[in-house]
Amino acid sequence: MADARVTYVSVVERIIDHNDDTRSIFLRMRDAPGFKPAPGQFISILIPLGDEIRRRAYSITSKEDGLLEVCFNQIAGGRGVGWMFERAPGDAVEFMGPFGNFTLDAPPEMETIFIAEGTAIAPIRPMLHRAQSAAHAPMLLIYAAGDRAHILYTQELERLASNDAAFHFEMMIDDRIYERLHDEVKRRWVEADSNRARQFYICGVGKDVTRIRDLLRGSGYQRRAVHYEQW
Repeated sequence: MADARVTYVSVVERIIDHNDDTRSIFLRMRDAPGFKPAPGQFISILIPLGDEIRRRAYSITSKEDGLLEVCFNQIAGGRGVGWMFERAPGDAVEFMGPFGNFTLDAPPEMETIFIAEGTAIAPIRPMLHRAQSAAHAPMLLIYAAGDRAHILYTQELERLASNDAAFHFEMMIDDRIYERLHDEVKRRWVEADSNRARQFYICGVGKDVTRIRDLLRGSGYQRRAVHYEQW
């Protein structure tokens, strides 16, 4: 468990713009031997806003060679994310963590369905890499967005699927993202069969995430088999 009193100092090393409102920043960590996040966890970035310091959660989308990647998008009126978009290479960023129980610690031993929307791919991406580190049960990622530009890491996900016969990747482009996801989950994993020996990892924004969670749990899937992260 992370010590909430420990603050890490990092420096922005580089920035990638995925589209016109979505960005990743890569943080070069200083000496931090105790920082060992599990796939799916997040950090709390300390954001100075003049009159206060706010803590904002950002999922860790990759950690490699001392670099920590966080991915985020613009939110109208969001002071915290506005500060994040103002960061430039060389800027210092302080954070705490890692935190969170939405994790995948080992390759799955049962069929696993991942569902993400937009930047909610962030915690699921490292889970997929962890799962593919050894033999695993069949996995499917359904990744939804309102347009193709907001499906992130496309080439990487397609490569993972092409190199792993037990992993499949489906894109869903629709303006009615959560309505479509709810209907798809109901059709494929509630109505299509009586098999309840699956697990789900669902990440997205708002009450529609818990609506999908409740659909699955109410249809006979065990509570511990339906993992979710609601932003």
